[in-house]
Amino acid sequence: MKNFIEEVTWRGMLHDVMPGTEEHLMEQMRVAYVGIDPTADSLHIGHLVGVMLLKHFQLAGHKPLALVGGATGMIGDPSGKSNERNLLDEATLRHNQEAIKGQLSRFLDFTSDAANAAELVNNYDWMKNFSFLEFIRDVGKHITVNYMMAKDSVKKRLSSEAAEGMSFTEFTYQLVQGYDFLHLYRDKACTLQMGGSDQWGNITTGTELVRRIASGKAYALTCPLITKADGTKFGKSEGGNIWLDAARTSPYKFYQYWLNTSDIDAEKYIKIFTFLSKEEIEDLTVKHREAPHLRLLQKRLAEEITVMVHSAADLENAIKASGILFGNSNAEDLKQLDAATFLEVFDGVPQAEIAKSDLENGIEIITVLNDKTGFFKSNGEARRALTANSISVNREKVKEDLVLSNNDLINDQFVLLQSGKKNYFVVRVV
Repeated sequence: MKNFIEEVTWRGMLHDVMPGTEEHLMEQMRVAYVGIDPTADSLHIGHLVGVMLLKHFQLAGHKPLALVGGATGMIGDPSGKSNERNLLDEATLRHNQEAIKGQLSRFLDFTSDAANAAELVNNYDWMKNFSFLEFIRDVGKHITVNYMMAKDSVKKRLSSEAAEGMSFTEFTYQLVQGYDFLHLYRDKACTLQMGGSDQWGNITTGTELVRRIASGKAYALTCPLITKADGTKFGKSEGGNIWLDAARTSPYKFYQYWLNTSDIDAEKYIKIFTFLSKEEIEDLTVKHREAPHLRLLQKRLAEEITVMVHSAADLENAIKASGILFGNSNAEDLKQLDAATFLEVFDGVPQAEIAKSDLENGIEIITVLNDKTGFFKSNGEARRALTANSISVNREKVKEDLVLSNNDLINDQFVLLQSGKKNYFVVRVV
């Protein structure tokens, strides 16, 4: 057995751990689970800490369980929230479960014959036939209301600061999650639940149920909630969540998110979101501090995690796309970008539309620069820029005699105009 606790401790992934957990894990192969919210058909990077915990657990020789909270997803976890979440029907939950399993498979080994192969479980499977009367008789009577009220997640929702009260449905959440732990303890010999630090109360309710109902010993471990040094929320961009699904967040935007990490955050994140060794990370950190302008930590972090979530080919495309704004690309590089990535690279750049029929006979470049787009205020200004050799079309310098045609289109719909090094204009052909 590798020492799992030691590993997650130096990586900054340990917030709280129940006494005796380390010794328990070093005795033999153990089983642990992390609960995953199935309210979307993709994980986002906020889920990744839990996934990395499971991966490190598996690498240490133990068996990880990923629990999709189909039943708890129908209730809503009050932890850290001021309102109830939207509840989902079973068909949606099943669809989300399959999509999530596909993403988890990039991290966890579900298919090998190894004793510690990962498993995906859904608490809806054991909760759906559990009647309300059975639940309050067999589970509810073992946990007092006083015990449940003492939990921070409940206290916050019942405080005078909370905008709304707390429904009975949400109040019972910790019992349902606690029962999950008891069920997995009995059914899968699972003795450890892991989660974010806001889950400590729910997890320890599970350890109490294992103790009181099964006369067993179970353990709890939480990781810190990931924060950003500037105080903004981790995992969010201006467009919302950073998703693992390429259709929701493109590999380019995904790569850019990590590349734009601050120095302080990069030193923290590279330990949490990569599997690089301690020595490698320490060496990289020293080099980064000597020349922070090279952004070595950010680049390595972005590379490692983009390949892990997407692929090496997606990383290569993201790097090419990222290089386009900095002058080290050509027309061929532009033409390799798909339309969505092209628009993301030039997000915020002024745009104008021209009719495709106009290009069939060709349009003089001066007309494009002034009349058709307004990139320049007058033909004279456009002509002076062309004479000064400061105008590029699709990254190639052009002269005043250029006639723009369909052959100049990127993805059959765009032309990129550029004046000097930093002034861009996108022509969209419709």
